[in-house]
Amino acid sequence: MSKDRVRVVVTGLGATTPLGGDVASSWSALLAGRSGIRTLTEDWVDSVPVKFAGVAAVEPGEVIPRPEARRLDRAEQFALIAARQAWADAGTPKVESDRLGVVVGSGIGGITTILNAYDTFKEKGWQRLSPFTVPMLMPNGPAGWIGIDLGATAGVHATVSACATGAESVGYAIQMIRSGRADVVVAGGTEAAIHPLNVASFAAMRAMSTRNDEPERASRPFDKQRDGFVLGEGAGILVLESYEHAVARGARIYAEAAGVGYSADAHHIAQPEPSGEGIKAATRRLLADSGLSGSDIKHVNAHATSTPAGDVVETIAIANVIGSHPLVTSTKSMTGHLLGGAGGIESVFTVMALHERTVPATANVDDLDDGIEVDIVYGEPRRLPDGQIAAINNSFGFGGHNVAVAFATL
Repeated sequence: MSKDRVRVVVTGLGATTPLGGDVASSWSALLAGRSGIRTLTEDWVDSVPVKFAGVAAVEPGEVIPRPEARRLDRAEQFALIAARQAWADAGTPKVESDRLGVVVGSGIGGITTILNAYDTFKEKGWQRLSPFTVPMLMPNGPAGWIGIDLGATAGVHATVSACATGAESVGYAIQMIRSGRADVVVAGGTEAAIHPLNVASFAAMRAMSTRNDEPERASRPFDKQRDGFVLGEGAGILVLESYEHAVARGARIYAEAAGVGYSADAHHIAQPEPSGEGIKAATRRLLADSGLSGSDIKHVNAHATSTPAGDVVETIAIANVIGSHPLVTSTKSMTGHLLGGAGGIESVFTVMALHERTVPATANVDDLDDGIEVDIVYGEPRRLPDGQIAAINNSFGFGGHNVAVAFATL
């Protein structure tokens, strides 16, 4: 790792996921192999071909006071909950407002607000619309609310790169601290898109699993019988800060945020590039940015969504650039795919894997697919080696976005 620039570390973690309402419960469920995916009970479920999803384990209305919740989209609620957890976990850092930033994105934004508000408008007229409709539907709303909540004035940003959004937010936050713009940045991703139109639209693309009879086993990355992703919701947020700032205030440090690599496929708006060249490019750029070598990388939290097209290609790219030795898992097998929130919660899980030296097992792998050239963790969690090691979170999105973020032990 480069020693001639500002080092960035992770000092706080927050999450609300289909597995639990915080990091501890979500992580415990991952290690136990419990699924957060369940059959939907909403009255609209009979109108769509996919009848299950990774619904948040704890309803945000149970955490956020009702007067506040009424002016927030569900994605904003998740983001605020996770950000407040992460901030408390970091010890509520004392930092000047102009040295504090926020980078939090959503792949779709306030989509349920848009759709519900339009129904209200058509049926009851514009006078019945909430005055908070626009702030609720804005893709930058989650970042904006967190910035207001924490008093961040160094810059509040919202990345939007589909399912790479959360990871790109973390990468941008690393660069924000390195550049000297901020000492502390709250970063991650959020999503709340479990709505009949979204479910039906993904189903129309033939992108989603239709395993309605066994939803807990529907998300099965790397398995020969995988038939599509499972939609999830929630948020994952990290507090990043300069190593110097963290040490000066005596902060507990989880890991170093070692670097980021980006690329774009320029191939297809929704299909992954079949050779994996974009993934390889992002990984090479990550290694160059972080100063890590392939042998340093002991774990990869793969993007692996359980779609037939992407999972094996990703493993081949990992093996080509890093080697076949990393312990590779896909936590989407238990959370489902949180779209723009995926890179947020999976960055949290990657940091936790390093911190506890344990890799959660990929669930539902009954028959490992052919052509996989890396060590897939399934069946039981696996231990990571002692000493200085690093791990990668991969996130890829519609539009051809590829983002890889590296974390390392100190």
